[in-house]
Amino acid sequence: MKKILVMAYLVLFGVVLFAQENNTGNKLPSVTIKTLDGNSFNTRDISNDGKPIMISFWALWCKPCKLEMDAYNENYAEWVDKTGVKIYAVSIDDARSTAKVLPFVSGKGWTMEMLLDPNGDFKRAMSVNMIPHTFILNGNGEVVYQHTSYYEGLEDEIFEIIQKVAAGENPNE
Repeated sequence: MKKILVMAYLVLFGVVLFAQENNTGNKLPSVTIKTLDGNSFNTRDISNDGKPIMISFWALWCKPCKLEMDAYNENYAEWVDKTGVKIYAVSIDDARSTAKVLPFVSGKGWTMEMLLDPNGDFKRAMSVNMIPHTFILNGNGEVVYQHTSYYEGLEDEIFEIIQKVAAGENPNE
């Protein structure tokens, strides 16, 4: 009986480990969200001519998200020069507060691509439960890295990962 329990545990552990590893390499789902000017945008259209892509989910009510976006924006021009990365920032603010996103972003001077997901469709499709949540995609549009939360200095670690992805390396090594 003990051997059966041990075997069952090992099988379950292996399945969980395999499922977590399979979260990378996935292509983006096809979900229709909005641009800041209210136009429809399909997430399958997120691309960057074979260069790295970063997608960060955030909201107006999330202080760590705003700190993260400030840090990314402060480094964005340099990151583009060195790696060609393109950042898409996806606001998950609901329909009641999406009207406040454009003035806020304009006031901050954020230059990354801004998208709105007021119904949470893209958030759910990407299995985002906590924000900030950042995904890094390789030149083929496959998720190769993801991270939740923000702390000061994280942007340096994220940039190292982007550099690896830009060089065609595995960011998890």
